[in-house]
Amino acid sequence: MERRDFLQYTGLAAGALVLPVRGRPLADLNGALTPIPTADKKALADAALAAARSGGATYADVRIGRYLNQSLFSRDGKIQGVSNSESYGAGIRVIANGTWGFAATNDVSTDGLAAAARQAVAIARANAKLQTEPVQLAPQRGFGDVSWRTPIEKSAFEVPVSEKADLLGAVASAALKAGANFINANLGFVNEQKYFASTDGSYIDQDIHRIGAGFGVTVVDRASGKFETRGALSAPMGMGWEYLSGRPAGKHQGPRTINYGTFYDMVEDATIAPEQAREKLAAKSVTAGKYDLVLDPSHLWLTIHESVGHPLELDRVLGYEANYAGTSFATLDKWRAKDFKYGSPIVNFVADKTQPHSLGAAGWDDEGVKTKEWPLVKDGILVDYQKIRDQAHIVGQNESDGCCYADSWSEVQFQRMPNVSLKPGTTPLTPEQMISNVEKGIYIVGDSSYSIDQQRYNFQFSGKLFYEILNGKITGMLRDVAYQANTQEFWNSCAAICDQRDYRMGGSFNDGKGQPSQSSAVSHGSSTTHITGVNVINTARKI
Repeated sequence: MERRDFLQYTGLAAGALVLPVRGRPLADLNGALTPIPTADKKALADAALAAARSGGATYADVRIGRYLNQSLFSRDGKIQGVSNSESYGAGIRVIANGTWGFAATNDVSTDGLAAAARQAVAIARANAKLQTEPVQLAPQRGFGDVSWRTPIEKSAFEVPVSEKADLLGAVASAALKAGANFINANLGFVNEQKYFASTDGSYIDQDIHRIGAGFGVTVVDRASGKFETRGALSAPMGMGWEYLSGRPAGKHQGPRTINYGTFYDMVEDATIAPEQAREKLAAKSVTAGKYDLVLDPSHLWLTIHESVGHPLELDRVLGYEANYAGTSFATLDKWRAKDFKYGSPIVNFVADKTQPHSLGAAGWDDEGVKTKEWPLVKDGILVDYQKIRDQAHIVGQNESDGCCYADSWSEVQFQRMPNVSLKPGTTPLTPEQMISNVEKGIYIVGDSSYSIDQQRYNFQFSGKLFYEILNGKITGMLRDVAYQANTQEFWNSCAAICDQRDYRMGGSFNDGKGQPSQSSAVSHGSSTTHITGVNVINTARKI
């Protein structure tokens, strides 16, 4: 790559490091995507479905997908790397002899898809020799020709790399000016263009967009040699470039915490971060003991993910899935009892793949099921799980929840976590009012390290920022804080939840599951929440 090209496409000053690019040439990064076959996708899908039927399949679906990913990484304002990838192909799943078979191909032609369909049938027939009982699919009507698109204002893939590099430069400049010694920052963008067709009669075209941004600020005390960091208080979202457009995000009632609920001002967050990192350096170390916790949504999303989202995946409950921290304590006998107290009476968890701006939002899942919202925990009682078409009959139900997903055309779809969220409180309550009702507590902002056992029951979580609460007032910052509990004890100690005005989402681009592993994106929403009498430990390393 010529130096003049590097400067043209990144807009960086002389002396910047060489830019590694993977996937496609740098000249293509500003929107000139690789041409794909122009053949009619419906005709291609029909060829695959016909080949599957003629081979003896009783059911078949095909997913033709184009997956775009772009990420940028900078250090102290200098671009360290741009990664750009594009993948195009088709995956075909069938049932033959009562057994699943799957095959994928990057030959997206009539002959290529038909050959893959025949291969999928052959694999199903071979698998049938080991199958103990036939696959049972929940009934599913066909939707005909339909489409869905993430409601974005502007695709991030239409924005020049130079503009994205300028944003990272502005973020670094703001942080360094505010006293940071170092800053790493990143941007990430995903676009999934998926066409699904099945023998049920569905032809579904979807265009899904996701966006994420983050940074880590470091402040060093030169006298002592100690340092502290503060990461971004952002959340990846199912949005376009408008999420990072710099529109005023507003602040919520916590101590100088950005409200990233709809839009995220990355520069403003980077301006505040060094000051809070300095506060952490001077903060007193927490005294271990029992505290009430006031948990900001920027923190609570991860606790929800690990202690509610994963243990209520039906395949994990059944023991079919044990990768990435085991199975689940929330076994079927607890659900069948209809009185298992997952949380206090104000705790209501819903699964929802329709929530606007969420990472998991889609019109249909990857087996052609219309997405929806449904309850998991109602008034504190466990009432349901997350399930897909071949699982519904196990719990006596006759429809899928629409939470089947594959992270690529080349991977088979399976049960994945939808957005799982804690519903806001119904009584008007702000975080300030909540804090005023706490005698001895800690207000926790942002996610950090965590651990959870193989049954998703005993856990430990930390955060980014910790504030001591005494007699209803925040008295200063703490450090070295983590809390320990078990899932049932924790959620049964939920005493109050702020109302809808405070509701925000956090989430992750990369929720791993399965073997071979696949990654999915998921959001978790909540309002600020009060949990009473939680065991807090001091995490400072003693030498």
